[in-house]
Amino acid sequence: MKPQNDRVIVFSRYPEPGVTKTRMIPALGPERAALLQQALTKRTLDVVNRFGADHPCDLEVRFAGGESARMSLMFGAGLSYRSQSEGDLGQRLVDAFATAFKEGVTRVVVVGSDCPEIDSAILDEAINALSHADVVLGPAIDGGYYLIGLSTNQPHLFQQIDWGGVNVFRQTIEKAKQSRCKVHCLRTLSDVDYPEDLVVCRRYPEAFEKLLPRTREGVLSVIVPTLNEERRIEQTLCRAVGLPNVEVIVADGGSEDSTIDIARQMGAAVVSANPGRGRQMNAGAAISSGDVLLFLHADTQLPDSFHQHVRANLQHGAIAGAFSLRIDGDRFGLRGIEKGVNIRSNFLGRPYGDQGLFVSASRFFKCGGFPNWPLMEDVELCRRLRKQGTISLAEAAVTTSARRWMHLGILKTTFINQLCIASFYLGVSPTKLDRWYRSRR
Repeated sequence: MKPQNDRVIVFSRYPEPGVTKTRMIPALGPERAALLQQALTKRTLDVVNRFGADHPCDLEVRFAGGESARMSLMFGAGLSYRSQSEGDLGQRLVDAFATAFKEGVTRVVVVGSDCPEIDSAILDEAINALSHADVVLGPAIDGGYYLIGLSTNQPHLFQQIDWGGVNVFRQTIEKAKQSRCKVHCLRTLSDVDYPEDLVVCRRYPEAFEKLLPRTREGVLSVIVPTLNEERRIEQTLCRAVGLPNVEVIVADGGSEDSTIDIARQMGAAVVSANPGRGRQMNAGAAISSGDVLLFLHADTQLPDSFHQHVRANLQHGAIAGAFSLRIDGDRFGLRGIEKGVNIRSNFLGRPYGDQGLFVSASRFFKCGGFPNWPLMEDVELCRRLRKQGTISLAEAAVTTSARRWMHLGILKTTFINQLCIASFYLGVSPTKLDRWYRSRR
C-alpha cells in the first residue's frame, strides 16, 4: 500500500491597507481592515501549526500580494510560502492542487484564512476523510466553502463556478456528483467577509483584542438597526444617548436620507452594514463594548430607567429578556394585540424584536449572534436562547409605532405575521418568507 503524504495549504494574502478586506473598510477603515486580515491569517496558521505538530504533513501558505520575505517576517519562518498564481480563485486553486500532486502529495487540503472557527479537529476529519472520499468540502454559511480537500487532482471542480456568489458550494457539489466523486461534507462554519460577520470574531477575544473593543463591565450597549429612519430616529435615540454607562450604536443598512447625520449629531456611534436587521444588529454588536446588549428597533421608544429594568431581569436569573409591548395607536384592536403579545412573552418566553430584546454580550457571542437572515432573525435567536434558560419580561413597556398595523390593517397584518411564524416553524426558509412578506406589504 502506498504511504500517505499529506499537505495542508492556507490561502491568504498580505495584509495591505486599502487592498485587503475592502468590504470591511466602511466599518473598520483601511488600517483596521488590514489588521483584521492579519489577525485572521495568524489564527488560521496557529491552528495549522498545531495540527502539523501532531500530524506529520507539509504545511504551505499560498499568498496574494506582498512577498515571501514579508509574509515570513509577519507570520513566521517555519512555513513554506508561495505566491498564488494569476486568475480567479478557481484558477489559483487548480494550480495549488496540481503542484501538490505533481510533487508526490496524495492528500491535499486547502483552507481559507477567513474562518476563525476552524480547528485541528476539522483538519483531522478532512485529512482522514480523504482516505475514502474523493472530495472533502467545508461549507460556509455565505454559500461558499472554507475548506476543500482532494485525494486526486480534479481540475474540473473549479471550472464555471460563480466565485464570490452564494452558490459556490452548491455548484461544486453538483460538479462532483456529475463526475461520480464521493464527497464528504464537514460542518458549516462562518467566513468573515462583511461587518456583520465580525460578531464571530468576538468569540475569540485573544485573537482579535487589538481590533475589536473589549467588554466593559457595567456598560449597556443599545444597538439600533436603521434604514431611512430620519423621521423617527431622534425620538428613539433621545431616550438613551448621554446616559452614564450606556453606549448607543446605530447599525445602518444604507440609508439615503439624514438618518446617519442625525445619529452622529446626537452622539451615537454609527456602523455601516449590509441591509437586513439580523446583519445590521450583528454588525452593531461586533463593535460594542457593553457586557449587556439591548437590540432596539428604530420605531420603538424605551421606557424611563430602562437600563435598571434590564439589569434587574438578568440579575434575577433570566438569561435574556424583553420589555412588554405598547403600541402608540388608539385603535381598540391594538390593545388586543398588546395583550396577546405580552401573554405569549410571559408564558412561552417568546418575545419578538420590536419588544427590545436584551442579553448578556458573552451569551450572545457564544450562541453565534443573530442569523444573517432577512426575516425571523429574532425568532431564531430566542429559540436558541430558550434552550439555555429563561427569557423573562421586564415590568416596563416599550412603545412601538403602529405604522405597520395601520398600513395594511390590524387583522391583515396580524394574519400575515402569524402565517410567517407558522411557516417558519414548518420549515419554510426565511428567504422565501421574506419575498412573500414583502409582496404582501
